[in-house]
Amino acid sequence: QVPLVEFGGGLVKAGESLRLSCVASDANFANIGTMGWYRQVGTEQSELVASITIGGDITWYSDSVKGRFAISRDNAKHTIYLQMNRLKAEDTAVYTCAARKQWSSIFSLWSQGTQVAVSS
Repeated sequence: QVPLVEFGGGLVKAGESLRLSCVASDANFANIGTMGWYRQVGTEQSELVASITIGGDITWYSDSVKGRFAISRDNAKHTIYLQMNRLKAEDTAVYTCAARKQWSSIFSLWSQGTQVAVSS
């Protein structure tokens, strides 16, 4: 069973918005403490851009997206969202949803990844 399934992504113009969704399987969601979104450009190192705790609703953002992106969750749907506003060409990347279990400091569950392309 795929632990995380991601939806969304695509091609937009600079300044436009896009929303990504990530659904966790029932079995995994019960043990998840934090979920987040990574992005990767080519072969560069992945960058964690946002995260949210499942229980406490604590959010974190990288400086590169703070003020433009918003992460949220719907526990009843086992889903997190990444609302991306005022997109820039430098936001172009493969975005991947990730989760770490309540007792872990490591993201160990991953989605398939989706391409976000922003044209300038």
